[in-house]
Order: sequence, then structure tokens, then C-alpha cells
Amino acid sequence: MDSNKIEFENTLLKSLGPRDLIEIRKALEPVRLDRTKFIERAGAPASYLYFIENGVASTVARMGKREIEIAITGREGVTGTALILGADISPHDCYMQVAGSGYRLSVDNLRRLMAESQTLTATLLRYVNAFLIQVEWNAHANGIVNLQHRLARWLLMIHDRTHGNTLDITHEFLSIMLSARRPGVTVGLQIFEGEGLIRATRGAITILDRQGLIEASDGSYGRAELEYRRLIGPGRLSDDHLKDATE
Repeated sequence: MDSNKIEFENTLLKSLGPRDLIEIRKALEPVRLDRTKFIERAGAPASYLYFIENGVASTVARMGKREIEIAITGREGVTGTALILGADISPHDCYMQVAGSGYRLSVDNLRRLMAESQTLTATLLRYVNAFLIQVEWNAHANGIVNLQHRLARWLLMIHDRTHGNTLDITHEFLSIMLSARRPGVTVGLQIFEGEGLIRATRGAITILDRQGLIEASDGSYGRAELEYRRLIGPGRLSDDHLKDATE
């Protein structure tokens, strides 16, 4: 297929100007991203960044045998923010939690393209800013927000980054990502199901009432998303939802 005819799903790629898009197309390689595929490993050099078209990757911090998700990346962005900032070693693990596909860009091509284009560099740095804001709000939520509100927020964030309304995730994986006990996650999902917000089946959760989940997040969702929209472009949130989520 002619790479110039590819229609990207990735919002960050779609936000690029025509000249930057032409140049980056030449360097992108299509890839399949299977569930649990490691994109980066903590303390190891990384060779590629990944622009995700569908699926979701988790950036995870580890302490001993414990791990907690500190950020997620889907079709709104790119992995490897440390590489964009000039580092060559990944500070955290990053792996796929929802299988999908995307495009990879070698670090060498990243460096070359950023050196050749101030506008591409500016766009990537705005994305890094948006990513760091997400990390900050994740830390805020993990520190002071109760599990039920965090669960609603997390489901909304995954929904933002996937196609359709069904999320291919398990209770066990949710408990790992939220650093919470699995029984607590199961009870939380049962509450949302009883309220008609979701439908949970084995290995999948279907979003039935997005606005209801926004209300259930109790203000923990929306701020980072508003900043992403301001810095990069629109996502799933409508203007009304943005207003409701941040008031």
C-alpha cells in the first residue's frame, strides 16, 4: 500500500502539519501489538517509539514484586516520552494491556526528524506535556481517591483510547493496574453493573453509560483530558462532557 494514502487513527499523527506528516510517513513501520508485548523495559535502551492505532499500552512502575500503572497510551499518543526528551534508557516498563496495532519509529529517525523540523519537535513536546499531566493526575488519584472513583476513571481512560464500547480486560488485570485487591475491583464492577453503567462478562467490560461513569469518577476524570484537548486536539469528550467533568 502507498504510505501516502494511509489514513491514520492516531490522533497525534493526525495533528501533524502536512510537511511533517509526509516526512514521518516515510520512516514509520507498521507493527502488530499483541497483548503483554513489552515495548520498553526499565533500565534498558529502547530502539523504537510506537504510535498506537488501536490497543492500549501501560507504563508501569515497579517496586520489588509490586507494580502500579502510572500512565496509559493508546491512539491519542506515542510511547517513549523519555526518548523524545533526549534520553536513551527507559525509566519504566511499558507493555500492551489491550492488543492492537500501530506504527513504530526508530530512535535514529526520531532524532533526525526532530533535528530537521521545529514544528514536529514542538508537537511532540506538547504531547510529552500532556502525558506528564496524565501521570500527575494518576498520582493524585492513586493517592487520595477511593477505589470506586478510580475504577470509573480508569474505565473512562481506556474507553477514550479504544474503538467501540467493549474493553477486552479482566478483573485480575484491573486489580494489578489499580494496585488494588481483586475482590474490591470485582465488587466495584458489580456496583457499576447494578447501576446500569457497564456490562461485565468474562474477559470484557462494555460501557453502557459513559456520562454515568464520569459522574461516578467524582471529579477525578477530565482535567488531564481537557489539557490533552487543549494541547493536541479533541478526543471522545464532547464540550459538554468536558464542562461537566471539570466543574
